[in-house]
Amino acid sequence: MAKRRNSDEGDGESPFAVRKISWEGLKKTFALFRYILPYKWILIVGMIFLVLSTFTSLAFPKLVGSIVEVIEGKSKYTINQISGFLIFVLVFQSIFSFFRIFLFTRVSERAMADLRRDTYSKIITLPIGFLEQRRVGELTSRVTSDVSQLEGVLSFTIAEFFRQVATLFVGIAIISYTSWKLTLFMMGTFPILVIAAMFFGRYIRRLSKKAQDELAAANVIVEETLQSVNVVKAFTNEHLEVNRYETALGRVVKLALHAATFRGGFVSFIIFGISGGIVGVIWFGAGLVQSGDMSLSDLFTFILYTTFIGASIGGMGDLYAQINKTVGASERIFELLEETSEVSVEDSAKTSAVHIAGNISYQNVQFSYPSRADLPVLKGISFHVKAGEKIALVGYSGAGKSTIIQLLMRFYDHQSGEILIDGKPINTYGISELRKNIAIVPQEVMLFGGTIYENIAYGKPSATREEILEAATKAYATEFIDTFPEKFETVVGERGIKLSGGQRQRIAIARAILKNPKILVLDEATSSLDAESEKLVQIALNDLMKNRTTIVIAHRLATIRMVDSIYVIKEGQIAESGTHQELSLLDNGLYASLIKLQFETAESH
Repeated sequence: MAKRRNSDEGDGESPFAVRKISWEGLKKTFALFRYILPYKWILIVGMIFLVLSTFTSLAFPKLVGSIVEVIEGKSKYTINQISGFLIFVLVFQSIFSFFRIFLFTRVSERAMADLRRDTYSKIITLPIGFLEQRRVGELTSRVTSDVSQLEGVLSFTIAEFFRQVATLFVGIAIISYTSWKLTLFMMGTFPILVIAAMFFGRYIRRLSKKAQDELAAANVIVEETLQSVNVVKAFTNEHLEVNRYETALGRVVKLALHAATFRGGFVSFIIFGISGGIVGVIWFGAGLVQSGDMSLSDLFTFILYTTFIGASIGGMGDLYAQINKTVGASERIFELLEETSEVSVEDSAKTSAVHIAGNISYQNVQFSYPSRADLPVLKGISFHVKAGEKIALVGYSGAGKSTIIQLLMRFYDHQSGEILIDGKPINTYGISELRKNIAIVPQEVMLFGGTIYENIAYGKPSATREEILEAATKAYATEFIDTFPEKFETVVGERGIKLSGGQRQRIAIARAILKNPKILVLDEATSSLDAESEKLVQIALNDLMKNRTTIVIAHRLATIRMVDSIYVIKEGQIAESGTHQELSLLDNGLYASLIKLQFETAESH
């Protein structure tokens, strides 16, 4: 199951903490527009259609007012002429609106695809240390829900915001020209609405952001459960996971309803304020008409524009909440994008494996994991492996064996001492060129959900079909692949669930053979296999180890008798070293006791 973070750890702010939106947050939101630049001309054309659709909609009240002028006998046009022109404007408004929506959606979809690509590229190139401190669901929600939030802003919110602001200012200009007295009367209600919008908007923003973060937390539970569904079912904990998810959803619903209460109250207040304002405008305007300061057609036009302006103010509340959600989403995305990658996608694709012989040297290497800096894992490890030699690392769980390999792969950087490859410090090699020279066959093989062919080709994506078939043959994988109706095109299922452990191991070996590394790491590669599968896998491994520097981590000591040297690790230090024969003869030796323990365990079975 994905690693869960302890809320009591003092390792920084929680990813779900609610932060006050600052100017820095707004700047990160504005940085979103760099993704629009490649499509700026489409956006400009879309903005032109937006302006045209906005102004044609603003012409509607004036034309309706002109019909009243005809009724009053004050217009030189007929009702048919004005009605025809009104239909003409509505047709063009429909056309302008269609192209505005189409072009804005085109920009938003392409820009957000670029942002999703960059976000995923950033996540995949971040160091292991960073990724191990984050939950999988938290990171995937950046690519999914947060980017979707920004997509809605580009395709809808920006256009609506422009439309409502234009309606507000142009509408006020028109009604001011129509009757400045009535405009001043109407504007008297504005300060109340603005103050209410600020008060409600700030609180709604915080609640909406909390609800969004709680939803992300609920999504994490789904992600974790589905990733470890076998564990859930094995322990019959379906009810536990459902209850856990239901509790998380309860928090989401509670916050959403709380936010809806305030949003509903705000909208109700705005509607009441606007409606009351319109009633006041009609009352005051009727007096102006009676006194001769205003015509009936102007009053009718004024009321329609007031309705338009009121609707734009009413919509500002939801838009304000939407924009604040966007600020929160963009903060999270751009904080992730600002993290330092250990490699670049371009470099990892172009970098070729630098030629190395395969000499490895650890010299007084000390290391503690960043999350547990006060707990040393390696305490002065020193050993040397000549090119083509095979060594084994043995010891109890937690002794530091896997950590030695993680430092070799530069998943982490050691704090002191030196790790040399061919006499050069390991950090002088580029990470990509270093890792291209190393292949790992792990205990738990991770296969992707595609075909057998695709999984083997993962070791060398540029390989020809002949090379892939040869690698499968050398790994003794064709023995079972040929029994499948679809052979190499057989889909292995999620995480390789349709294959047995031995079959997955042989695909992993074929993948390593295809990579043709100078350094090979076998991490408990046969420990979880039955005797028959282990025999086949061991034969494939023996072929794979030929002429390669090999480091074997194994609990089953029978599998490492033929290595050149064995290093026994105890509490982060090398307790013993030598060949199998030498170490097995040591009185009270750790290796000898491990052999005795395994022999007794085997007899008891």
